[in-house]
Order: sequence, then structure tokens, then C-alpha cells
Amino acid sequence: MEMHQLRYFTAVVDEGTFTAAATRLHVSQSGISTQVAKLETELGQKLLDRSSRHVRLTPAGEAVLPLAKNALATLDAIRHTAAEFADAVRGRVRLGMITGCSIPPFLDAVADLGRTHPGVELSLHEDHSDQLQAQVLAGALDLALIGYAGETAPGLETTVVVDEPIAAVVPAGHRLDRRREARLADLRGEKVLCLSQGTGIRAAYERSCARLGLDPRVDLDASSPAALLRLAERGAGVAVLSASSAQGEGLRALPLADAAVHARLGLVARRDQSSPAVRLLRAKLRTALAG
Repeated sequence: MEMHQLRYFTAVVDEGTFTAAATRLHVSQSGISTQVAKLETELGQKLLDRSSRHVRLTPAGEAVLPLAKNALATLDAIRHTAAEFADAVRGRVRLGMITGCSIPPFLDAVADLGRTHPGVELSLHEDHSDQLQAQVLAGALDLALIGYAGETAPGLETTVVVDEPIAAVVPAGHRLDRRREARLADLRGEKVLCLSQGTGIRAAYERSCARLGLDPRVDLDASSPAALLRLAERGAGVAVLSASSAQGEGLRALPLADAAVHARLGLVARRDQSSPAVRLLRAKLRTALAG
């Protein structure tokens, strides 16, 4: 059994076809097919059902797949550890970030990694925070920047970057404009603008309302805080965001005094697995975001 056979096998499963796997790995389709067949012969079991357009795992393949991925991950860890001793961090980091992320320090750290460590291959994936947590736990991502409220999923190691209360953002001349703070009940009768489901601010808003027995109504949601701010400026409604995100001429951020659940921004990774390349990027992001 060869490690490249396991790599080919897992790539075919991930991509769904031998053709797509060959494209991803930059080898011929016939080469992948031959090596997977040799692996099946050596194991004495068919791992893939090739009877349809997209290959499917056989029961034996279902059992072998997680073991193959663990073996490949162990091999990568050995290589990364050896590279550390050579003072040349190499490897692949799969980084997740919240949809619409435009935080300058975060983007600066990502760009800096490419300049200072060309041996690190970085891939970026955008999604909602709850999906990012699930993907980190499943091993599909190595590290992710998420927004959340309360606690992150069990099994994740979390570095809190931002922890702040939510606020009601209103334009000049709004009926709440002259107040120093607002309460969640004050949003009754207003059009409420908020971020999409799966974001920390949305979760903080909904959980805070639930604690008070209020309906966490949202009339319009979007993935970008900037879009909500521009809408609030134009009188489309009251935006529920963090106070720090409420930057715009003619806008005021009123702390929601009775919103007990804070919105958080954090870096999450699995507790039981971290390569040198992942640790390097995580340290860079911690330093950049702390500033």
C-alpha cells in the first residue's frame, strides 16, 4: 500500500469523479484509476462503486475513508514538523472567514503570510459562522474567523478577538436619536435591519430578545454590516449591529442596555490537531487582530 494511493482514493471521493480528482492533483485520469484499483486489489475489497456518473463509496469504502484521511493527515504532520526544524514552515492552511469579511487587520495578516512564507499554501473559504464551526470540527477547515454569541462548539479552541454589546444604529433626526441608550422594546414598531442567520450579532440579538420574552423580528437581513449602515442612513430602518461597526456620517449607535448577550468575534481551531503552518497563521492573526 502506497500513500499516494490513499491520496488518490480520498481525492476521488472528495471530487466525485476520477476526472475531477485528476484535474485537482495534476495527474492523468488513467493513473488515478490504476492506482485506486491496485489499492482495492491489495485490500481485497471494492472501495468505490463506479456504476453511476459520480462514484460512490461501498460499505468497505465508507469504513476505510476516515482511516485513509487520518493516515494522510499524520504524514502531513510529520512533514510539517520536520520542516520546522529546517526553519522553513511549509504546508497547506485552509482558512475560513465570515461571509463579507472586510476587517483590515485580518486581511493584512493573510496577505503578509504569502509574502513572508511562500512555502505555505493558503486557501480561503467564506461561510456563515455556524457552518464554519462545523467545518473546523469535521477537519474540512484548519482555522476560521467567526462571529458568535455565548460559547463556541465543544471541541474548538477559541481566541476571543472582540467581545462587545450590540447597539441600535439610527440616522440623525430619528425618534431615538437624542437618547444616550435604547432598550430592545424600543424597536417595536421599527423596521429592524440585522445581519444574516449564523452571525454573532444576529445570535446575540435573538438570544437577548428571548431572555426578555420579546419577538426577535428582523425585517431585512444582509451579510454585510456596511450594507445595513447605508440602509439605516437612508431611513430604511434601525440597524442592530455592534457599536464599533456603526461608522458613517449622520449615524448614531445607541447601546441596547438590556441586551444581555454580547456579540463576539473569535478565531477557532480544533484542540487536537494543529500543523506548524496553522500555528504560524494563527499567531499572525492573533497579533494583528489584537491591535
